Amino acid sequence: MIAITDSIRYVGVNDKTLDLFEGQYVVPNGVSYNSYTITDEKIAVFDTVDKRKTEEWLSNVEIALAGRVPDYIIISHMEPDHSASIRAFLNKYPNTVVVGNEKTFNIAERFYGKIFDKTLVVKDGDELSLGKHKLKFIFAPMVHWPEVMFTYETTEKVLFSADAFGKFGALDVDEDWTCEARRYYINIVGKYGSTVQSALKKAAQLDIKIICPLHGPMLTENLRYYIGKYNTWSSYVPEDKGVTVAYSSIYGNTQEAAKRLATMLEKAGMRVEVFDLARDDVAEAVESAFRYDRLVLASVTYDGGLFPMTELFINRLKSKNFQSRTVAFIENGTWAPMSGKLMRAQFETMKNITFVENIVTIKSAVNADTEAELAALAGELTK
Repeated sequence: MIAITDSIRYVGVNDKTLDLFEGQYVVPNGVSYNSYTITDEKIAVFDTVDKRKTEEWLSNVEIALAGRVPDYIIISHMEPDHSASIRAFLNKYPNTVVVGNEKTFNIAERFYGKIFDKTLVVKDGDELSLGKHKLKFIFAPMVHWPEVMFTYETTEKVLFSADAFGKFGALDVDEDWTCEARRYYINIVGKYGSTVQSALKKAAQLDIKIICPLHGPMLTENLRYYIGKYNTWSSYVPEDKGVTVAYSSIYGNTQEAAKRLATMLEKAGMRVEVFDLARDDVAEAVESAFRYDRLVLASVTYDGGLFPMTELFINRLKSKNFQSRTVAFIENGTWAPMSGKLMRAQFETMKNITFVENIVTIKSAVNADTEAELAALAGELTK
């Protein structure tokens, strides 16, 4: 349990046993499932936790309540890592009023059936008094589920932001916020930039002193920095100048070309990140592609089409609304190199993509001609 203010407590839990978040994202430092309490004339609990940590969370809540019982439980987001302990909570505190919007309860019944005896259905802008503390509900649909809502506590000026401003990593791990928050945002929320922008406009009307997300640390200082990052990410504009080089290689020849290009770019003073799409975390590669303003994709031709890892990577970019970047290609094929043409066709369906016209073509192995083409490509990318 962590005291955020005299009245607001963190009662969430860390989970370092989870290998894949949402069944696909590697979390080497685990994740936190955040939950909070406000103690006033009435007591509100904000969200539950994943079923993996129900008992630990209930113990934290009981300590924070100090012998009292909760009046309300606020459901910000129905994703099971935040809602799966609702049934256990209501078994222990059956008189608690469950607060959510109409879509909250529609989704809740699909997951858990008709388990709610006492409910309060709120609308966008509605307020709820706990005594000195006043809660204002701010709908944030599709950030990143349709029922998501923020809650703004008007007295201490705390924004309970659901999954917004969250990050991977348990709270007892010392790591940079930006890197894992970016990977979290791009891969999980990234598709919904326009709705994040709408939510940010609502938040801009509030005097916020503390942000309490459902994953990651509470944000208490330099909030302009965190909000600025979210504005950049949700606007799809490049965050930094640099080049992501992502490659798929079977026998190492395409890999060699990609790494030679990366060396050329680094010698020219460019910031470069290189990813082997078959071995590196694809979510990290997607994060990098959104971070920088230039992307080079190098791939073999496979069965007359794209190598599966290349196709997966491009589909991930497309699903997250990849746009407004400069893209270049390196293709390889012993008798019929086609990957450059096929990769470009995929990116032509995305918004505001600028193509480097010259595709570097390798026919089996890197040679002197390839080296010259790579040097020319490096020159174009460093303009």
